[in-house]
Amino acid sequence: MAPSALADIYPIPARHYSKVAIQASVLHGPRDLRLETRTISNPAPHELQVAIKSTGVCGSDVSYYNKFRNGDLQAVAPLSLGHESSGIVVAVGEAVTGFQIGERVALEVGVPCDNCRSCQRGRYNLCPAMRFRSSAKSVPHFQGTLQERINHPAKWCHKIPSHVSLDAAALLEPLSVAIHATRRASIEQGDTAIVFGAGTVGLLVAAMAKLSGATTVLIADIDSGRVNYALQHSFASKGYIVTPRRQLNETAEKLAAAKELASEVVEMACADEPDFEGADVTFDCTGKEICMQTGLYATRPGGKLVMVGMGTPIQTLPMSASHLKEVDIIGIFRYANTYPTGIKILSAGVLPSLDNMVTHRFKGLGAAKEAFDLAGKTADKDGKLVLKVIVEN
Repeated sequence: MAPSALADIYPIPARHYSKVAIQASVLHGPRDLRLETRTISNPAPHELQVAIKSTGVCGSDVSYYNKFRNGDLQAVAPLSLGHESSGIVVAVGEAVTGFQIGERVALEVGVPCDNCRSCQRGRYNLCPAMRFRSSAKSVPHFQGTLQERINHPAKWCHKIPSHVSLDAAALLEPLSVAIHATRRASIEQGDTAIVFGAGTVGLLVAAMAKLSGATTVLIADIDSGRVNYALQHSFASKGYIVTPRRQLNETAEKLAAAKELASEVVEMACADEPDFEGADVTFDCTGKEICMQTGLYATRPGGKLVMVGMGTPIQTLPMSASHLKEVDIIGIFRYANTYPTGIKILSAGVLPSLDNMVTHRFKGLGAAKEAFDLAGKTADKDGKLVLKVIVEN
């Protein structure tokens, strides 16, 4: 049996060995995913070595897989993907306290500098020197979690309760995005919220909006399966299935279509409200221009439009709708100081089941290509809904 396999079964302190051979899923170019052998050294003094057990496939990972880039970020070297992950501690750095071998942890995979102004103010997600696993922003790229093991700073490893599954712990990463978004939105009790996009993040944003006090949460998506899932599992209280519009080229036509869609969505979301002015808070979890345009029209005077999804980098927006109604447009970039809150929320069981959100599981890093191929779809070959795809080690 290989040393790595032995250590997974009988984890031993780092000082008893120096290097271990591990398997890693490595992307070399568009759809060029290879299973390779790497070596991993002992964890540094302030690190833990974690055997990765569960990794969720994110939309940004799928973008890298298909195009070797994500938005403006172009990969320039081989890159292991994966950043929604949990695992088991198999080695402890000599300066680390409070962790033991065998403990289960969720990984917060962004490592900031801890010294800049943003870090000192607690907004470390904005750190200009942030290294984020599976992102091509920095060179050399910070390798992702689709590896058998990684060394990671203990500060960014979070213990999880025994009754929280490793799959649910992996989904603390997208849940953190939702926690950060709803915090920034400052939702008040009795608010009406609209969420565009019913993917993993959209569903979790809707659930967190409800938990934060919104009494009406409408979720909208072009995929009826996802909207129905949101309603059946109580992520949202209302759902709207968006009918795909024909391709529009002129800005005036696009804005007219957005205004029409906003009117339909608001009519459903605010049907029981006497003033009927629109949503108190609107979340765009798609990154699509049409959704941002619609969101501005759908938000009530004095309300907030929260940009969660990162998609179209340059958009034409009806800014007069923001000026005249004093609608605040709020940007969201990842998260900060959310994992402890997310763990408490998961532990308390006050959200719909995150385990249930995992619709497809693939065993072993060798199946990563199949996982990525499926994660880019909304239904599998049998017509079953694809929501969250997990690679398990």
